[in-house]
Amino acid sequence: MLILLAFIIVFHITSAALLFISTIDNAWWVGDNFSTDVWRMCATNMSTCMAITDEFNEYQSVQAVQAAMILSTILCCVAFLVFILQLFRLKQGERFVLTSVIQLLSCLCVMIAASIYTDRHEELHQSRGYRMEVSKGHYGYSFVLAWIAFAFTLISGVMYLVLRKRK
Repeated sequence: MLILLAFIIVFHITSAALLFISTIDNAWWVGDNFSTDVWRMCATNMSTCMAITDEFNEYQSVQAVQAAMILSTILCCVAFLVFILQLFRLKQGERFVLTSVIQLLSCLCVMIAASIYTDRHEELHQSRGYRMEVSKGHYGYSFVLAWIAFAFTLISGVMYLVLRKRK
């Protein structure tokens, strides 16, 4: 049982780390001489960055992605704290339902963010606000990590739902 508990804790911390990296790092959309995410666009050869503001087309979509990723990260951290509290407070044989619900909400938020970005990426990268051509890029590793974090949070949410507190 201790090994299972350690695995679940490591899995949850990995999910949170993936969410932090995909939310913060500047690699949702990359090209030969630029990288961009939901916060800023950076030219790699000049090492200059420009914040994404309301002068960009589809700025509302960018804000929705920002909000959903931040909410997902917060919910994942809250779910871990609730799990630790429930670990010591639940009676033997009870399930970690509250932890599971919070983790599944985190899963839903990251799915919403990645789905919005997937759907709106063409319009996002054809904005006149960019100082260089960014439409000729491809998805970066932060975008991929967001989808991997979706899978991890989904799996851990289901694991918490199935998990019972045993001796």
